[in-house]
Amino acid sequence: MVSQKVKIKNATGLHLRPAGLLCEIAMKYQSKVTFHTDDNYEANAKSVLSVLGACVKSGEEIEVICDGVDEAEALADLVASIENGLGE
Repeated sequence: MVSQKVKIKNATGLHLRPAGLLCEIAMKYQSKVTFHTDDNYEANAKSVLSVLGACVKSGEEIEVICDGVDEAEALADLVASIENGLGE
């Protein structure tokens, strides 16, 4: 299991479009991919509804957690994508 904290840079947080992109990236990997918010909400990064349910706002920090055979690659890809604004 590997994890890393990352700050959400999107001006409107994780709304539908970036949440969808985050899920697309997470689903490329076999590993279980989740993230925790500051208020201890755990979201399944492979589920758009779970990501949206986290209500992550701009400037909030989340901890991305990957567990499985390709965990390091998944974590690096997800963190880089989040740091680059998830397409926005």
